[in-house]
Amino acid sequence: MEVINIQKKLSKFDKQWHPHRITIVDDHQVYLSKISGDFIWHTHEDSDELFHVVKGTLYMKFRERTVQVNAGEMLLVPKGTEHCPSTKNGEEVHLLVFEKLNTKHTGNTTTKKTISDYPTI
Repeated sequence: MEVINIQKKLSKFDKQWHPHRITIVDDHQVYLSKISGDFIWHTHEDSDELFHVVKGTLYMKFRERTVQVNAGEMLLVPKGTEHCPSTKNGEEVHLLVFEKLNTKHTGNTTTKKTISDYPTI
């Protein structure tokens, strides 16, 4: 058992929209991600996603509204809900995300941003 220092882990990478796994809890993974701008619209049919904003402000777009999530706050995106993570004004946002191990971060959509295996840091 070791303490996980989130800030130290975040200092190990710069690439945006590229999840980095920090631990596994049963059949779920916990990863860190740095994001800026808009991601892609996607859905996770079989998995909820829990976003914790470590730094900055996340704007989670849904078709019917946008939810603002500030540093220190969390948002649960229920399985089957179409969504698009976003930031404003070029701000880099740092996220801690919890999801099932087999979940692709682009969900049901495959693009050049799709990553098949998250590096562990």
